[in-house]
Amino acid sequence: GDVSAYIPTNVISITDGQIFLETNLFNAGVRPAINVGISVSRVGGNAQIKAMKKIAGTLKLDQAQYRELEAFSKFGSDLDAATMAVLDKGKRNVEILKQPQYSPMTVEKQVAIIFCGTKGLLMKVPVDKIQQFEDDFLGQLELKHKDVLETLRSGQLNDDVLNTLETLAKELAGKYVK
Repeated sequence: GDVSAYIPTNVISITDGQIFLETNLFNAGVRPAINVGISVSRVGGNAQIKAMKKIAGTLKLDQAQYRELEAFSKFGSDLDAATMAVLDKGKRNVEILKQPQYSPMTVEKQVAIIFCGTKGLLMKVPVDKIQQFEDDFLGQLELKHKDVLETLRSGQLNDDVLNTLETLAKELAGKYVK
């Protein structure tokens, strides 16, 4: 429904945003269980490093579209290829966005794995193997590409970093092909 109907206009105008949590997402193991379609942040983009802003630019829209199509797909079994692609990408993005309790992740690792999701580099990895891929991918970055992580930590994004992330992701994804 219309969630803004419950919040007086003057309260919205003095906040930095609002986060809506969903019981269904929580019960499905998605933590944090944030409904990205109706959550709003006035400072989110300003608080992000440049690399995150660039990489995650389409993530909110992608996930909102995924949630909408996910609900729609339950009513019909005959889905076109474009709809299936959105659903497949969305499922994988949900997996990379899950955060186990007491397991904070550095911003550079967040940028690296979100890059894989937003660029569709996880499409060959089965959904139930995404967490394992994420562990392998971030472990390899830590082991062999500390320079890339340091560059991302500084907020910078360049072609060398993007090429390294893409090459490593494609290489590791090949190990998980169905």
